[in-house]
Amino acid sequence: MKPLFAIAALLAGPAVAQVGAPVDVVIRGGTVYTGAATAPITGDVEIAGDRVVYVGPTRRTPAKAVIDARGRIVAPGFIDAHTHPDTYIRAADRSQHVNLPWLAQGVATIVTGVDGYGTPDVAADARKLTAGGIATNVVPFVGFGAVRTRVLGRDDRAPDAAELAQEKALVAGAMCQGATGFSTGLFYAPQSYAKTEEVIAVAREAATRGGMYDSHQRDESNYTIGLIASTQEAIRIGREAGMPVHIAHLKALGVDVQGMAPQLIATIEAARKAGLEVTADQYPWLASGSSVDAALVPGWALDGGYVKLIARFDDPTTLAKIKAAMAENLRRRGGKESILLTAQGQPWTGRTLGQMATAWKLDPVDAAIRILRVPNKDGTDPAGSAIASFNMADRDVDLIMKQPWVVTSSDGSDGHPRQWATFPKKYRTYVVERKVISLADFIRRATGATADMYRLKERGYLRPGYFADVVVFDPQRYAPRADYVHPRVASAGVTALFVNGRLALRDGAATGAMPGRVLLRAKPKGCA
Repeated sequence: MKPLFAIAALLAGPAVAQVGAPVDVVIRGGTVYTGAATAPITGDVEIAGDRVVYVGPTRRTPAKAVIDARGRIVAPGFIDAHTHPDTYIRAADRSQHVNLPWLAQGVATIVTGVDGYGTPDVAADARKLTAGGIATNVVPFVGFGAVRTRVLGRDDRAPDAAELAQEKALVAGAMCQGATGFSTGLFYAPQSYAKTEEVIAVAREAATRGGMYDSHQRDESNYTIGLIASTQEAIRIGREAGMPVHIAHLKALGVDVQGMAPQLIATIEAARKAGLEVTADQYPWLASGSSVDAALVPGWALDGGYVKLIARFDDPTTLAKIKAAMAENLRRRGGKESILLTAQGQPWTGRTLGQMATAWKLDPVDAAIRILRVPNKDGTDPAGSAIASFNMADRDVDLIMKQPWVVTSSDGSDGHPRQWATFPKKYRTYVVERKVISLADFIRRATGATADMYRLKERGYLRPGYFADVVVFDPQRYAPRADYVHPRVASAGVTALFVNGRLALRDGAATGAMPGRVLLRAKPKGCA
């Protein structure tokens, strides 16, 4: 078998001279998907510097390096529309900045600052990431949670006029520093304490500066206002603020709303037909990732943060109310065996809430409270409450995946295999095995369609002049290796991944290169 990588001698002679100047890399003879909604071709992709310079039939261009891509798929580097990669890109250990969970999947670009967690200090964060080095490109959002916490703390109250002005100024400043848009996580305290009108007022600051609205909506189930009303709220925010709406990890979560995907899709389609740009992303897993407190504890009990939650646990009357609400939330999540405890390094790691309840001879709700009572080092949050919550149905996941306005995301966070395996999982399960979508759809929803939604300039397509983010993968070997019991195992089958023209991954191993960039938007109008 020929080696996949070979340093090619610079070719000479009349035939070569007609081709043009030597390039850095030729990816030769692969099945090339350009990221557009067009049929693939068999041919070459040529890279010079950080750009693609040619895509087309094989020709004899001299190159410093040649990749034999026969039998492989060549595509734009994948774009993950929703990630939580801080364990890697912001790790004190610089070697973690290679962001291996994403590189091994073929992901060249990640969208961050989602669910309302993006810092308003966008420029300073970009400088820090650049100085530390990153292997993947990063697309930052400014987050409502970060903004609201800075102004109001974690309290359940509305801002006064001066505080609302502070929130708006923080978002305006972040947009002027290059944020792509404004994200919210209205399910999570303290963001859940905000009324719709507050969110609209703050979102307008992003809208007037060309930003999009990205939301983990208020309710993906029937915790509060319900799935459909929550989707309508996200649409209202975008319409009244005057901006495109993108709904994160679209789903019908929990036993009470399973089967509601048709109604959910119809709600979004109606808004699209009325002229509002509404899109979504989705991960291909039946289990969501969350935490014991976010999934089970009622929002009112989280008012003021973790220390106040523990004080409420210590009050018998309040504890009884909390436990009753937690029991109902556990029911809607599918019961004690539907909650897999995924926090690393804990006695309960890899076991279900039901198993721990049995081991401790406790009611499942009491077992959950026991877990929550273990604080982290600084006492500000639980030490090990991460969970995978099995609460979705195949019929809903399949139908959402087929919608042309839905792209791929991992929602990748520690303890859930989606961080390491989302894109190959979607390919292997939903393209190869179950044939829910085609290979062309899989690539389109991970590349060009995503770049278009996020307005990523000269990304997401294999076109001359575009940035050379390119993945080469073996369609026979491309597969997930992480699972719920072993969530941190690199995926298989990626032959090569180029980020901005530099080789970041070769045969599944990171090269150590840090070619990623923070993709800041050009300063919009209205900025100083």
